[in-house]
Amino acid sequence: MGKVDITGALNNTAREYFQHFRQITMNPDWQEFLTRQGATLADGIVQDFGDSAAELQEAGLGTILCDLGQLGTLRVSGEEALTFLQNLFSNDIREVSPTRAQYSSFNSAKGRMLATMLVWRQGDDYMLQLPRQLCEPIRKKLSMYVLRAKVKISDASDEIVVLGLSGANAQEILQTHFGELPDLTLGVSATEPGIVIRIGAQRFQVITTVSDGVSGAAALWAEFAQRCRPAGSACWDWLDIRSGIPVILPQTQEQFVAQMVNLELLGGVNFKKGCYPGQEIVARMQYLGKLKRRMYLAHLDSNTAPMPGDELFSADMEGQASGMIVNAAASPDGGFDLLATVQNSSRETQVVHWKSLQGEPLEFLPMPYPLPDA
Repeated sequence: MGKVDITGALNNTAREYFQHFRQITMNPDWQEFLTRQGATLADGIVQDFGDSAAELQEAGLGTILCDLGQLGTLRVSGEEALTFLQNLFSNDIREVSPTRAQYSSFNSAKGRMLATMLVWRQGDDYMLQLPRQLCEPIRKKLSMYVLRAKVKISDASDEIVVLGLSGANAQEILQTHFGELPDLTLGVSATEPGIVIRIGAQRFQVITTVSDGVSGAAALWAEFAQRCRPAGSACWDWLDIRSGIPVILPQTQEQFVAQMVNLELLGGVNFKKGCYPGQEIVARMQYLGKLKRRMYLAHLDSNTAPMPGDELFSADMEGQASGMIVNAAASPDGGFDLLATVQNSSRETQVVHWKSLQGEPLEFLPMPYPLPDA
């Protein structure tokens, strides 16, 4: 099959992605600002700045600037915030500091993930970044554990603006405003313009406020946009997929234990900390069990967008699903790139198909980090 219409695929993916969920809100002043910059928005998400295909190509070859409005942020504050989160999350929250962020997960009692998140400190508060459509459900779920703890959980999504810069020039651009940047992945640098978190070798998130209208965020955007290309939010999602970073969405809640999506390989699980919901199952899989499914990077040559939660099939599983799509996004080369958990035996010996044994086959790609089972 040849190349697909990237522009149509990107727009269709975004529409299908959010059509089953409540409309995502965004700070109206910031939304108006982005519109003036040429952004097309749908349900609060930047679709593109006029040329989806070119923006996606630039994501792979050049340097791009994205508004990360598809992500929301919960603020956990109060003198017992550290203890509260330490008792609930898969990672050791004590290691989050003004200079260090981390990935973590919030699990059910059965060890199945309800959310994956990026955690950082903002003053004395802990900030939890996750898909915006999960913010309110997870805030309510976390609030059930507060009881008499001196903790407050609020949705800070509209108090801050999160920008993503990726590409060969991203570090040089940011150093102009923020000075020296952290060397290590998930290192944090906090200065007057905002907080910078290194997501990868050439990827950064910038967190700034909108407390004074949109002046701070707008000024940074204007400066950055002179030196790199503004791009739709789907470009950042594609970069996450190519980096092997899983994002749990409403369609995939309670589908995976952390190791099934390689969260422990990204430093998102601490096996030496104390108890948290699902800890026994996660630890047992690590030390006593054999992990039968892993997350892999793959390409699907299709004109129809695959969706998180779609099942995968292979001939060896006798009618049962051999895997599930975790995340998917349009690829610059046509078709779609995706992260999928797949039965290890099926991945090694079978052709894995989308939705049915008659569906399009997956082409597995090299992972960006080593898998211990390989």
